[in-house]
Formats: sequence, C-alpha cells, structure tokens
Amino acid sequence: MNLPRFISQRIQKTKSESFTSTVVKVGIASIAIGLAVMIISFGILIGYKQAIKDKLFSLSGHIQVSKITLNQSYEEIPMPIKTNFYAGYRKNPMIEHVQAVANKAGMLKSNEELAGIIVKGVGKDYDWDVFSQNLVEGRQLNFADSTFSSEVIISKRIAGQLKIKLNDDVLVYFIQSPPRVRKVKVVGIYETGLEEFDKNFIIGDLALVQKMNEWDNNTCGHYEVFLKNFDDLDYATGTINSEIDLNMKAKRVTDMFRAIFDWLSLLDKNILIVLGLILVVASFNMISVLLVMMMERTSMIGMLKALGADNTQIRKIFVYNGLKIILKGMVYGNMLGIGLSFIQFYFKLIPLDPENYYIDHVPIAWDWAVIAILNIATVILILAVITIPTFIVSKMRVVEALKFKE
Repeated sequence: MNLPRFISQRIQKTKSESFTSTVVKVGIASIAIGLAVMIISFGILIGYKQAIKDKLFSLSGHIQVSKITLNQSYEEIPMPIKTNFYAGYRKNPMIEHVQAVANKAGMLKSNEELAGIIVKGVGKDYDWDVFSQNLVEGRQLNFADSTFSSEVIISKRIAGQLKIKLNDDVLVYFIQSPPRVRKVKVVGIYETGLEEFDKNFIIGDLALVQKMNEWDNNTCGHYEVFLKNFDDLDYATGTINSEIDLNMKAKRVTDMFRAIFDWLSLLDKNILIVLGLILVVASFNMISVLLVMMMERTSMIGMLKALGADNTQIRKIFVYNGLKIILKGMVYGNMLGIGLSFIQFYFKLIPLDPENYYIDHVPIAWDWAVIAILNIATVILILAVITIPTFIVSKMRVVEALKFKE
C-alpha cells in the first residue's frame, strides 16, 4: 500500500473552507491561465509566421533563378524558358513546381489617375492555387492561344488609388523607345498586405511582356521555384546553383525579404521570454500553495513523525497533492487555451491592421506536437520546483509540530 498517496487522497477529500482551499484554487487558476496563454501564444506565433511566409512564397516562390547582372532596375535580362533545369526539375525530389515569369515597368492610367506599376507577366505554367489566397475579387487570367491576353489583376491599393473597379478598361504605358500603350481589362483584384508588392505590381500575361520587349515565346525574366519543404531551402538553393547555367544565379526568399524574416526570428525570442516568465510565476504560485498547505497541516506532520513516518514519506504526501493541483490546472488550461484558439480559428473575431501586420486577423495554427511538449514541460518543471518547499518537513521538530495550533 502506498501510504503517502493514500493520505494525500484523504486530504484532498476533506471539505474545507479554510484559507488553504482558496490558495489551492489560486494555484489551479495560475497553472490553467499560464498553460492556456502558452497554447494560444504558440498557436498565434506559428500561425502568424506561416501566414506571412505563405504570402511571400505566393509572390516570389521559395527561390528565384535569374541571369547574373548588376542592373538594379525592374527591367530584366532575357533568359530561355526551356533550359535543362526547367525541363528536368521534376526529377529533383525537393522541388514542387517551377514557373517562368517576367517583370516590366510601366504606367497604369485610368480615366482620372496615373500611377507607376510593374507588370508581372505570368504564363500557363503559373500556379494559381498558390496565388488564390490573395485574390479578394474577380478571377484569374484567361490566356489567349495565339496572341497575348489583354486581362490583368491589380491590387486593391492600386484600384483605390486610381479609382478602378472590376471589369474596367485601363491603359498600360510601357516606357521604352518607342513608347507603347495597351488597353487591358481588370478581371481580378488582389491584396497581400505587403506594401512594396501591393503598391507596385499588377499581374498580366507573360506573352504581353514578351511582345513589348520583342522577345520570342521561349523567353522569360526569371524562374520562381517552389519547394515541397521550406526547411530544404539552403540545401535546395545550393543544388539548383550547381544545375543551372554559369551565367545564372539562384536567390533565396530569405535574402529577398531579409527584413521580414529577421523580424519573424525576433518574434521567436520575444515569445520565449514571455513564456519563461509565465512558467516562473506559475512555479512560485505552486511553491506558495504547498507552503500554506504544510503550515496548515503542521500538527499532522508532527503526528506522522511521532508514529514513525520518515521525512521522505511525508514529503511525498505534499508532492502528490501538488501533482493533483497541477493536473487539474492543466485540464482547465487545455480546455481554455484550445477552446479560445478554436473560436479564433473558425470565427476570426480578433482583427489586425493589414498595413502593420500584413494580415487582417489573428491567425491560429495547430501543432499538436507543440501542445504536447508544452504540457509535458509544464508538468516536469513545476513538479521539480514544488519538491523544494517539501524539504521544510525535515526541519520540523516533532514536539513543536504537535503543539502547533491550526
């Protein structure tokens, strides 16, 4: 028979309105709130990072392959589409998709306004499933069989700036010698929340850019490479650099948007500091709970010592009590944290300012492995900490303990 566990269970069944019961409730609440905050924090952190990364990947891919040049303008050096790399990328197990695109600077003119833009020309190999998360109105482009499509997708920001609506006809002026102009129809409006992209880029037909640059239909400005796993980014970039021509280079998305990825890395450090503080507070609360419990049960400790119980057995009684409080707090914490996360995940009740946070609501991602680790770490850490106050049992003298008045 496990005597410390038996006595612990008897203590737990004791109905009491004493100060101890209030302190126990505070201990349960502190663990529940702390665990719930950690679950929600990690859900938001992982969800936010993934949402931002998905937006970046939908705009540029994981890796861009282009000609080596010192040119810093948006006018690109032409490169052939049907290279050995493009033809054989499916043999690379790390690569999901490769698409050929081209950028060209121009001016977009509506009936009332004018704005400088970059036409991002995309072809029939463009993965619309990836970009569709940014489409807020309209549809994707329909490509012409023999010539270029006169359809474009513009950003919500440009549409507001130039007072353009869906299905409006606008003019695109290409600044070159001689200048050229084309009438295009707005068939879609997108919004990414990324200012540098939304204020500059419109999506058009790759054949239109080829026509304006007097390129043939086997020419593009660069490739956008999508990987199956973002964790393979560095290794895949090195592999691609070894496969492409010597006058080409592969550039990682983390280099193209370095400021954003540095900011995301900083979020990891901040969240770890906050979570550390939460665990420290919960641990100290549990220490306080056990100290109060031992003070209230001083006479019981003296009696057990008088009957021959050793310090280890008595300490185990309070450790079992502490474990019960921890587990009860964790049950409530999981219910609260996962419940609130589910509500935000499905109903998106908490909004964000897209201009500052790039997305319009607080995102939630589900990583059950992380939730399990948080639960295990909480039990181990707090259980290890609450053994410290139980050592006070060995300092109690039998006579003094028996005389202690509750």
